Amino acid sequence: MTNTLRAGLVGAGYIATWHANTIKALPGVELTAVCDTSPAAAEALAGAYGAKPFTSLDDLIAAGICDAVHIVTPPQVHKDLAIQAMEGGLHAFVEKPVALGAEETAAMQAASEATGKIFAAGHNFLGTPKYEKLKGMVTSGELGRIASAEINWRFPLAPLRSGPYTIWMLREPKNLLLELGPHLYAFCVDLFGVPSDFTLRLSKPVALPGDDIRHQVWRIMCTAGGVDVTFHLSLVEALDDRSVTVRGSAGMALLDYANDTLVVTRENASDLILNPFRRAAGQGMQNLKEAFGNAFLQTRTLNQKSPYGLSFLGTIGPFYEAIRDDKPIDSRFSGASAVKVMTAIDETVALLPGYVPVAKPATRKPEPKVMVIGGTGFIGRHLTRTLVERGHDVRVLSRGRNGPFPDLADHVETVGVSLKDRAGLAKAMEGIDVVYNLAKSMDDTWEAALENDVGVAVGIAEAALEAGVKRLIYTGTIASYNMASPEGTITEDVSFGDDLTDRNMYARSKAECERRLMEMHREKGLPLVIARPGIVIGPGGPLQHWGIGRWHGAGAVRIWGHGRNILPFVLIEDVSDGLIRMMDNEDAVGRSFNLVGEPMMSARGYFDAIHEALGAKIDVRPGNLHMFHAAASVKHFLKTKVLGRKGLSRASLKDWQSRAHFTPFDNRQPKEILGWEPETDRQTFIQKGIIDANLMGF
Repeated sequence: MTNTLRAGLVGAGYIATWHANTIKALPGVELTAVCDTSPAAAEALAGAYGAKPFTSLDDLIAAGICDAVHIVTPPQVHKDLAIQAMEGGLHAFVEKPVALGAEETAAMQAASEATGKIFAAGHNFLGTPKYEKLKGMVTSGELGRIASAEINWRFPLAPLRSGPYTIWMLREPKNLLLELGPHLYAFCVDLFGVPSDFTLRLSKPVALPGDDIRHQVWRIMCTAGGVDVTFHLSLVEALDDRSVTVRGSAGMALLDYANDTLVVTRENASDLILNPFRRAAGQGMQNLKEAFGNAFLQTRTLNQKSPYGLSFLGTIGPFYEAIRDDKPIDSRFSGASAVKVMTAIDETVALLPGYVPVAKPATRKPEPKVMVIGGTGFIGRHLTRTLVERGHDVRVLSRGRNGPFPDLADHVETVGVSLKDRAGLAKAMEGIDVVYNLAKSMDDTWEAALENDVGVAVGIAEAALEAGVKRLIYTGTIASYNMASPEGTITEDVSFGDDLTDRNMYARSKAECERRLMEMHREKGLPLVIARPGIVIGPGGPLQHWGIGRWHGAGAVRIWGHGRNILPFVLIEDVSDGLIRMMDNEDAVGRSFNLVGEPMMSARGYFDAIHEALGAKIDVRPGNLHMFHAAASVKHFLKTKVLGRKGLSRASLKDWQSRAHFTPFDNRQPKEILGWEPETDRQTFIQKGIIDANLMGF
């Protein structure tokens, strides 16, 4: 083995970046390989870290360039990949949930024992510095005899209410506990031992597409090592509380593991007034100390050591220490502990009511003439269902084979094709008359945007021409307009401007997509229509909509600007109606349409309506756009000059002012040409856009 340990990633999704950054931060460890079944994903992540890309674990093992791998794929393949890696001579660090149950986890542990390779579980919150301090207090008896503990994951899970509904976590009710439960159960196992005697209470049900019910609040009670333990799993739009509270005879400790803070309350021998004063003052001083400590750390490290980042360092670091020193892995992250955690989760899952999938077998084969690209997103889901309601069969293009339409098997077929595969796109468009391109890419650099957004949009258009599609409807964004001034009115005749280099990447990229597609319309006869929806609200939409302001959890938002100007809101059902009207209208070809509803309410009016209709008082503060711009400029300087990141753009003050939507819109063109009639009644608008949207989840 070389002096530098060589690490590989199996999986190139979101969480893989956290692992890659942690590996980069560890001395004596180098990321040498990235493996993903998607060549583009593997190449992109590998290229960012100077690693070699692979598309199969067999090839990675055969290359002999790794000592260990991190399994960061979807959990249903963790077991097979981890065992394959260990039998191939590699140590395996496996993201949570390490497997689909205790039996699979035990098989992984058996492979570890048979091969002599380490199997480590990614229970990352056990690696935070303040958790280690809490554990020391419990094991040393500093808190006295422990009577009870509450372990909480109270954190909004937006996909339950606004998608994407195709993620693994939402496919079955038990997957919610398999995905999030390891965080909670790992604390219990490590602090008190194996839990038993479970009871389960479910509440706050929400219906996924097809009336597939998921409960958003789980209350689980058990005992472990003589300690009464309560797990709270709450996924509604409420205050973030990811904490462990341990109550003992000598004190109570409250660990906020999401923010890595620890506050301890103890009794004191003072009398009367002085006793509660000392308790409150002690808690206040501890909170102040924790706040200043975290602020200093984040400032000193330019946020490179966030609490979440520290949790990965504290978990992955011991894995490589064990490999380097040829010693057993820390028990917090061992395979044996993972088996205990998954056994407890299995016992809880057994208490769930029987699950009957809502997917209905098809009685006929769909005969689609309409394709929706991006059909699993907010607008795409509603558009697809509306098309079916109006008598159309639909082909939905997705990265996977499953879409959020389990109840529409007779009318919706899902096809998995890469958006960069032009030949595959053209083949998927065979027999299709109308293609909706609702896809978008959120990129950090212009080079990435040109490849992943602009390049993809052009490739889809070229495939549509090759396949003889009669209508391509592309969704741009009103964000591409300069909306910085209350003077004037925006119509479809208003230009985005020739130079958008000072705009945010999304606005600039979508504008470039439109420019190139319109060029193809003029030069190649592309039958193009462009739609630009406003701020879309309604069922399936999120509470924390970033078109309105910068959110700080579900209870606080800093709106863009003063928030008194009328915003370009539009109901999701009106957007779908407008998009469908573009299908057959010959006068629509070669035109763009701003799908913006009637002037209805300001940002402040919107939040007042939420309070009145739902009883939810959100802390709404005006956002100083000059300060937003100044803060973004400082961040850009630090990222480019200090951290050395390349290709990042810096939005101008005008761009930040545009986020406030100061300039009003004129929506006459879609009305006159398409016959579009957006909602005009304010109370109906509130009913559909706020109340029926179930913004809070309960």
